[in-house]
Amino acid sequence: MLDLKLHPDLIECGTDEAGRGCLAGPVTAAAIILPDDFKNDILNDSKQLSASKRNTLLPIIEREALSFGVTHVFMDEIDEINILNASILAMQRSIEKLSLLPEHIVIDGNRFKPYKDIPYTCVVKGDGKFLNIAAASVLAKTYRDAYMEKIHEEFPMYNWKKNKGYPTKEHRAAIKKYGPTKYHRKSFKLLPEQLALGFD
Repeated sequence: MLDLKLHPDLIECGTDEAGRGCLAGPVTAAAIILPDDFKNDILNDSKQLSASKRNTLLPIIEREALSFGVTHVFMDEIDEINILNASILAMQRSIEKLSLLPEHIVIDGNRFKPYKDIPYTCVVKGDGKFLNIAAASVLAKTYRDAYMEKIHEEFPMYNWKKNKGYPTKEHRAAIKKYGPTKYHRKSFKLLPEQLALGFD
């Protein structure tokens, strides 16, 4: 059973990101403040949930949250500041969208940068420990998946509606055959042998 939050007596925001390991598309983060009486038996780390369960949870989380924010950081910014910094930036921009100022922030993972002098705690595998991080992980994943399904229509040969931009064999084979798109991250090793990809 997941705990609601790390500090029960504080207005605490959970935050998480999705898409850090992808070759294409944005890195997407969410931040959320849940009410103290929030309960949900299905909610867990988004990676442990099926897409249909995440889609069922999404409106419930959005309806019941005291406040939430979701942010995409796109490919050019990822290439400019690197994926770790882009992930942290996406989380901070999501926190900025909250209508309530949190008294404490819990982050999934082990890296973060101070935000507005608000105390924070990094929790490794936090999306499997706290409901507020799990809820943020579901928001980030569903919003990012929806974005990838939308751009799939523009470049169906990469099958982003299925692989969501992750480095699957199929995705890499399509990059090798068709080359990279404007949605690919130029700073990433798109192919294991890094063939000339025409990024002039």
